[in-house]
This record gives sequence, structure tokens and C-alpha cells, in this order.
Amino acid sequence: MDVILGYLVVVALIIIGIALVVTNIRIVPQAHAFVIERLGAYNQTWQVGLHFKIPLIDKVARRVSLKENVIDFPPQPVITKDNVTMEIDTVIYYQITDPKRFAYGVERPLAAIENLTATTLRNIIGDLELDGTLTSREHINTKMRLVLDEATDAWGIKINRVEVKNITPPRDIQVAMEKQMRAERERREAILRAEGEKKSAILIAEGNKEAVILEADARKQEAIRLAEGEAEAILLVQRATADGLKMLKEANADKEVIAIKSLEAFAAAANGTSTKIIIPSEIQGLAGLATSLKEIMKAD
Repeated sequence: MDVILGYLVVVALIIIGIALVVTNIRIVPQAHAFVIERLGAYNQTWQVGLHFKIPLIDKVARRVSLKENVIDFPPQPVITKDNVTMEIDTVIYYQITDPKRFAYGVERPLAAIENLTATTLRNIIGDLELDGTLTSREHINTKMRLVLDEATDAWGIKINRVEVKNITPPRDIQVAMEKQMRAERERREAILRAEGEKKSAILIAEGNKEAVILEADARKQEAIRLAEGEAEAILLVQRATADGLKMLKEANADKEVIAIKSLEAFAAAANGTSTKIIIPSEIQGLAGLATSLKEIMKAD
């Protein structure tokens, strides 16, 4: 009986030992870290992998995520330099870089970051006027990140980015801004319309000017062509006359031939529509000669 009882005690001790070993094995997952305390004091920080803690002596004091986290803080009332009260809400992107400092640096780190963000935001906005606040988001983001990153470094926290999410001025300011924006849009619209009408009038005037110039050029070219045609016609007539005289000279024409040609020219002129004809004295003599010859023929 005593032997069986001794076996049972040994088996129980073995089972208890196995249970203690199994229950004190810890696996740290990716992007996490465990802060270990031994007898109530900080001992070490476990990184990714398999670890074993001493039963009843070591304790996992804190499990820390090393991933980047986002905090969206509620709107904070702030006052600008020109005494305008508005609400601004911010978004903080942070990451724990030192689990030991994060565990022992400050109580409730997220609440500490929220309060620090609110006070920093009030200090920055207090140096800006309303218009500067609405147009200086990048300046506000950069300055807040620098201040928060420096302050949270002792807590093992790295501030990666700060973004001003919304800036909400008072309702009367919003109405005034909307009216101002509407007036500005109407002013720009009027300017654009006036510029369009101006450009249109300029284009029409330039078109009319070009049309007048083209018409004048066309008339000029027409007059030049008519003058050239008349000059060419006169030149051709003169050349024909010169050629005729040259041919008569080469044929040794006597006075009688010339007289006959004169009569022919006179006859051509008489057939025209002219009411008055001036007859040269030479042609008159020839006409009298022709009449005398006609009378002599009749007498014979």
C-alpha cells in the first residue's frame, strides 16, 4: 500500500511538473514584445519566438504591439489669435519603439498623448489668425509632430505623422465665408465673361480688318490685270501697225496704193456709228479725181 501511494505521489509530481513547464512556455508573435518582471522588478523584454519563464518568479507584465497605431481624437475647442473659437480634431499615427519605456514611462500613455495633443494644438493655433489657420494645415501638422515626437520619446513612442482632420469655425463665420466665396466666384465669372467678350470683339475686328485688306488686295490685283491687259492690247495694235507699215515699205508702195489704203480706211470709218467724220485733204483730192474719171467714162 505504501508502495502504491509512493507511485501515485511521484506520478502526481511529474504531472504537476509537466503542467508547470507547459503553462510557462510563451510564444511571442510577430510585431509584438513581452515585458517580463522577475519578483516584481523589470527583468527583460522578449522578442519574437519561443520563451520560458520561471514559474512563480517571472511574470509577463505587459504585452506590447509594435505595429503602427492610429488614434482619432475628438474635436478640441481652440481660440485663434484674432479671438475666433473653433473646433479642430486630429489624427495621430504612432508606433511603440521601446516596450520597457512604454510600460514604465507614463501611466495611461494614450491619455497622455491626447492631453499633450490638445495643449500643443492650442499653443499653435493661438499664434495664428483665422485665415492662417484655415490655410496652414501643413504647418500645423509638421509643428505638432515635432513637439509630440520629442515629448513622447521618453515614453518609448515614436510619432510618425499628425494630421488635422477637420477645422470647424463658428456658424456665423461659415456663413460669411460662404458668402465671400460666392462673391469671389461671381467676380471671377464676370471677369472671365468680360475677357471672353473682349477676345470675341478683338477677333471680329481682326476678321473685318483682314476682310477689308483682302478685298482691297483683290481690287488692286484686278486693276493691275486690267491695266496690263490694256497695255498688252495697245502694244499688239502698235506692233501690227508697225508691221503693216514695214510691209508697205518693203513692197515699195507708191502714192496711189497709199491713197487706196486711205480710202479703205475711210470707208471703214464711215460704216461706224460716228456722226461726224473729218476727211483729210488728200482723200478729198482723190475723191475729186475719182469723180472726174467717172465723168470722162460716161462721155466716151
